[in-house]
Amino acid sequence: MTHLVYPGALHTRFHHALGAMHLMGLAIETLRSKGHLVSADEEEGLTIAILLHDIGHGPFSHALEQSIVEEISHEDISILLMNKLNVQFNGRLTMAIDIFNGTYHKRFLHELVSGQLDMDRMDYLNRDSFFTGVSEGVISFDRIIKMLNVIDDHIAVEEKGIYSIEKFLIARRLMYWQVYLHKTVIAAEQLLGKILKRSRELALKGKPLFATPALNHFLVNTISKDDFINKDQHIEIFASLDDNDIMSAVKVWAGDGDPVLSRLCRMLMQRNLYQVDITNKPADKQVINRLTENASQKYAVTKEETGYFVFTDTIKNNAYKPGDGSIRILMKDGTIQDITIASDNSNLEALAKTVKKYILCYTKGLI
Repeated sequence: MTHLVYPGALHTRFHHALGAMHLMGLAIETLRSKGHLVSADEEEGLTIAILLHDIGHGPFSHALEQSIVEEISHEDISILLMNKLNVQFNGRLTMAIDIFNGTYHKRFLHELVSGQLDMDRMDYLNRDSFFTGVSEGVISFDRIIKMLNVIDDHIAVEEKGIYSIEKFLIARRLMYWQVYLHKTVIAAEQLLGKILKRSRELALKGKPLFATPALNHFLVNTISKDDFINKDQHIEIFASLDDNDIMSAVKVWAGDGDPVLSRLCRMLMQRNLYQVDITNKPADKQVINRLTENASQKYAVTKEETGYFVFTDTIKNNAYKPGDGSIRILMKDGTIQDITIASDNSNLEALAKTVKKYILCYTKGLI
């Protein structure tokens, strides 16, 4: 939903997958030039793994991740789709799947696909920065890739590249606050999530709603994680879903007889989004109660239904987690240090901390 803030942000995951695949080719070339063996089969496996790393995302990406199928992540769905493709291609994707899962015996290959300095992040930061116009996200991906090395079966960055890594981590933190966690983006994503939640609630009670066959399948059925994994029909129907299924339904639901669903859909169509207050502490309960009471009176809805118009949530910004496959710096003396220790930039220690903020969402005009 970022395009509601930055109109140029209409690039797709397909663009991103191709870009990440291109960067993977550069990384392989760099590592080979430094004497590290990456066979032709491993190169193919890496290329396939990074090309398909996001294939499990549903419509509108993270905004609807837990709304269409509960308890299952896009990574789980990616693996399901890769396994199905592997059957079609007579096992040719086996190595790619092992690399993606981190079960291949060369650990550094997995780190190129999913790690603190993976090709996924290298691509999306620059790509999203370019299309949004937020220049803080620009990173020196080519410089970083040229500084990559392998030490003890882990990806490391030569000390000469330390300033590029510092800029990468700062860019990541800034892009989250200015783009991915922008309050208008949050408002739109929350609104879309509430629309799907309300439509499922009504559909499960037997109310007939307009929907494409694929969307209807996930509205009227409660599908467990085990069912989704073990019954082929679910993944096949999921693979046919896209943004058009959702937006065509939202346009029709804007005229639905249910006052909650129709109001939420009209809000999205008319860009009348939630007001979002972002704070360092949880919202005052008295404020929430007052807003809830106002929503109940203004919209003539039940106490439970006011949760579509007034609610709280949390957001997190993780620029860097040292314990989560840390960024290793290869010093000139041959030792390995974590970036937060090797760097003389005191800000990096702050970047290593997870920032958690609280959000209060409510429809405009309730105060």
